Amino acid sequence: MITQQTIDRVFEVAQVEEVIGEFVQLKKSGSSFKGLSPFTDERTPSFMVSPVKQIWKDFSTGKGGNAISFLMEHEHYTYPEAIRWLAKKYNIEIEETEQSDEQKEQMNERESMFLVSKFAKDYFHDLLMNSQNGRAIGLSYFKERGFREDIIEKFDLGYCKDEWDNFTKAALAKGYDLKYLKSTGLTIVKEGGAQDRKFDRFKGRVMFPIHSMSGRILGFGGRILTNDKKAAKYLNSPESEIYHKSKILYGLYHAKKEIAKQDNCFLVEGYTDVISFYQSGVENVVASSGTALTPDQIRLVNRLTKNITVLFDGDAAGIRASLRGIDLILEQGMNVKVVSFPEGEDPDSFAKAHSTAELKSYLEEKSQDFIEFKVSLLMEEAKNDPVKKAGLIRDIVTSISKIPDGIQREVYVQECARIMDISERVLFSELAQLINKGASKNSTQSTQRASEKTKMELVKGKASGKGAQKIDQLTILEKEIIRILLLYGNEVIDFINWVDVVDKHGRPMLEKEEYQNSVSNELYLNLQEDEIEFSNELFRLTYYELVHQLNQKEKIVIDQLIMHENTNISSLVTNILMDEEKYTLSSWERKEVFVTETAKILPKLVTDAILNLRRVLIEKKIEGILQDIQEKQAVPDLEEISNYTELKKLLFEKLNRVV
Repeated sequence: MITQQTIDRVFEVAQVEEVIGEFVQLKKSGSSFKGLSPFTDERTPSFMVSPVKQIWKDFSTGKGGNAISFLMEHEHYTYPEAIRWLAKKYNIEIEETEQSDEQKEQMNERESMFLVSKFAKDYFHDLLMNSQNGRAIGLSYFKERGFREDIIEKFDLGYCKDEWDNFTKAALAKGYDLKYLKSTGLTIVKEGGAQDRKFDRFKGRVMFPIHSMSGRILGFGGRILTNDKKAAKYLNSPESEIYHKSKILYGLYHAKKEIAKQDNCFLVEGYTDVISFYQSGVENVVASSGTALTPDQIRLVNRLTKNITVLFDGDAAGIRASLRGIDLILEQGMNVKVVSFPEGEDPDSFAKAHSTAELKSYLEEKSQDFIEFKVSLLMEEAKNDPVKKAGLIRDIVTSISKIPDGIQREVYVQECARIMDISERVLFSELAQLINKGASKNSTQSTQRASEKTKMELVKGKASGKGAQKIDQLTILEKEIIRILLLYGNEVIDFINWVDVVDKHGRPMLEKEEYQNSVSNELYLNLQEDEIEFSNELFRLTYYELVHQLNQKEKIVIDQLIMHENTNISSLVTNILMDEEKYTLSSWERKEVFVTETAKILPKLVTDAILNLRRVLIEKKIEGILQDIQEKQAVPDLEEISNYTELKKLLFEKLNRVV
């Protein structure tokens, strides 16, 4: 178990904007930072980070919290894992007590798979670097490919011996469960006979560990070193609980910072392409690992930059196959450029044959817009064939139709018309047909879904005998009180109270009374006076925590609530604290819409919260009395109803409202 002193030290040192900046491209926005949500597919930033409050909020999903909760949400870490990650980042020594056997047994399967994968990475790398067999075979191969030892170390490259069960025996001897060796695909188990037979999946291969965005080992790619035509040249880990090939980009862990810094990502095909580029000084490079590009992979890059440069081999057939990925990138609202290498060259071989300056110069000079690239690639085939040329034009317009931004689409149409020497009007007409066709299809699907939803709501309404659900005013008002306590609880301000008095003619009236008090004390005393209990359980628990702080320290300490062991309380507090940041996202001031500063109307805000809560409770009391009379068919107590009604009118008068 990690000691509380270590946890406290981590919270003291960790900066939420630095931690999240490892995974999301953040841009300064006033005193905060904003960026694209790492949890949803969006094009307009709804993700906010507050360095002052040391919290974050994703307005698209409602998630929020501190640096720890971000790592738990984004990387699926457990609480101890998140602490360890931060401790490593900030060079904090971890103090911990011995874990009990029971605690070890409670580790979930996912975590066990990560542990097995980390052991495999370390074992394969150690074999490569420190065993005679590994250096003679595996390390020699990598050095023949031109990889330096520092790069081999950085990418954790390894070697699996050409023996049936060398790795499996080593893992079992270290106490790792065969169940997890099997579920990660590191070991193949064949059942039958006296006992099951166990084999190393990557026998006789050099190993490329595949990292998550935070550096955890998800799986492996292994390249065979023999000329066995029956065996696959490259072999990947099978799909598992922790490894999903379509949602991973090789090299992203090492490239993420440079991608954000350069505001561009180079996309290649294979492991060695990435490593060769990285070694040549082009570090903002990732690979789809030989698979067709997927929307999930594109979204990973989209968190860091809006710009992708796709690098193609000189092989024409391979280029055509890869062109399909361009439309997917365009659909995500990203900017695409293309670089192709000379015939017979690929990114790996080109990087090795040229200096860093030559490589960077080539990438800059040969970078083409996707339209120019498609035209130059396919025009040769079309030549003087009008039918083929028309097909090429339709192909390009189809790509343009994928772009979500209307202005960008128009610019590309104009460019296409110039290059292809064709009327803009014809292209716009074709584009409109494609967009309308897609919109019609989506509209039909949306209408069907909406119709089904409406029918279901009508059925539910008839079944329950209820109309539209009433807004729970009590919940809204209780949350408002918690919000005021969190944001302004420690402030001391001037209050105005309206006291019930009788004038000289004996008529009731309200008299103004001024006094000074802290916001938290004002709310607490009023709630205590009326013996009000919160109806919402989470608000009640949060309120008790706030009252406990006031009794102990005579002030509210927000940090303790953000770090609260009850994640529901922590989440509620974070959401409330970050709600004000949504005005920054909207850029209202730029649109000349100005929001009144809450501090200027704080006394009224506090008083209204108390009076409105009393009003709603009285309304519920009257409703309860009337319902009780109706159910029991009893004689109504008119005096009791009259007293509550008069009290309700008085509250409305205090709120400057008219009944």
